[in-house]
Amino acid sequence: MKITYIHHSSFLVEMEQAALLFDYFEGKVPEIEADKPLIVFASHRHSDHFSAEIFRLAEKHPKIWYVLSDDIWKQRVPKPWLERTCFVGPKTELSLMENVGLPVVIRTLTSTDEGVAFLIEAEGKRIFHAGDLNNWVWEGEPEEENRRMSQRFHREMNSISGVHIDVAFMLLDPRQENDFYLGMDDFMRMVGADTVFPMHFWGDFAVTERFKQLPCAAGYKDKIIPIHSCGESFEI
Repeated sequence: MKITYIHHSSFLVEMEQAALLFDYFEGKVPEIEADKPLIVFASHRHSDHFSAEIFRLAEKHPKIWYVLSDDIWKQRVPKPWLERTCFVGPKTELSLMENVGLPVVIRTLTSTDEGVAFLIEAEGKRIFHAGDLNNWVWEGEPEEENRRMSQRFHREMNSISGVHIDVAFMLLDPRQENDFYLGMDDFMRMVGADTVFPMHFWGDFAVTERFKQLPCAAGYKDKIIPIHSCGESFEI
């Protein structure tokens, strides 16, 4: 499996039979074999996770399908591609076997912001993309509000606890200041994955190493992959 970091929370996962593109809104998408099915995911409508630019990819990829969170307006989808678009809400399970002819199964979680997170089974692997599902604790917010946020996030993590995940894309957001690591640490302790790519770090590529130096990361830091630049690729 080849994974390319495009920008912000956007990754391209190239598998043997299909390619998966997550939360694209800008940046260079690597060349993908034209005859390989391309499944494009958008976790929610925020402009740093979704752009109508994804529909231009259909010009090069005849075997393209879109899986969009149902908070994205249908009017944003060009009419020619509506029949190739599946809208999903939280707590949904969807099979794409009839669409792409491959056993791709998608399960969604409820975001703690907007939209969904994706848990995908394809080619014998499980891939998790968190979207904006995170423990959004902020300094200066009321303690009770932060506590409710953590409870909501932990509820979603408990819903997939015990599920083996091969590759995960999870948030490290430096805007949360001292709490930038909470969602990632909760995910690793409560769920975990064999390989984890940080995302949503707003160009602060050093945030991964800062996180890996924290005492809480000692037991799993080798599973966290530092990203150094947009366009960087990894073989998993």
